[in-house]
Amino acid sequence: MRPDPSSGPSLRPQRPQRPQRLRRPRRPGQPRRRRRGDAGFVTAETAVALPALVLLAVLLVWAVLAAAAQLRCVDAARVGARAAARGEADAAGVARAAAPPGAAVLVDLAPDTVRVTVDAPYGAPGRFAEVLAVRVSATAVAAREDTLRGAEGGGGPWPG
Repeated sequence: MRPDPSSGPSLRPQRPQRPQRLRRPRRPGQPRRRRRGDAGFVTAETAVALPALVLLAVLLVWAVLAAAAQLRCVDAARVGARAAARGEADAAGVARAAAPPGAAVLVDLAPDTVRVTVDAPYGAPGRFAEVLAVRVSATAVAAREDTLRGAEGGGGPWPG
């Protein structure tokens, strides 16, 4: 139970009251005072974050270039499939000309279709070539035009 405050002095010693500091109001246009402990934190955070942002930007550029190489493989496979479907002798050479450097082109002839596969390595420049090496490939299939049979003028059944 607590003793009644009106009954007498308390057994707990009283702490002396500290005088409160009065703050002077800030005038308009007067800059705020900075805390002394925060100086240099922005520089340290920037020094840590900037290399990470640069690495992210480099990886994004590499990803866009790898996607462009993939698109070149798709285009090369389509061009090669069209050339092989028409019966051209050097369909693989046509596809290789449109493919990224170092690409391997495989032409597979079936009785009524032709399949062209383009496979190319793509690596990052410099020291990251081993880490970021990927293979991009594409396959295209087309109906062979040199084996189509039917009536003159294309009015017959296809393929016959």
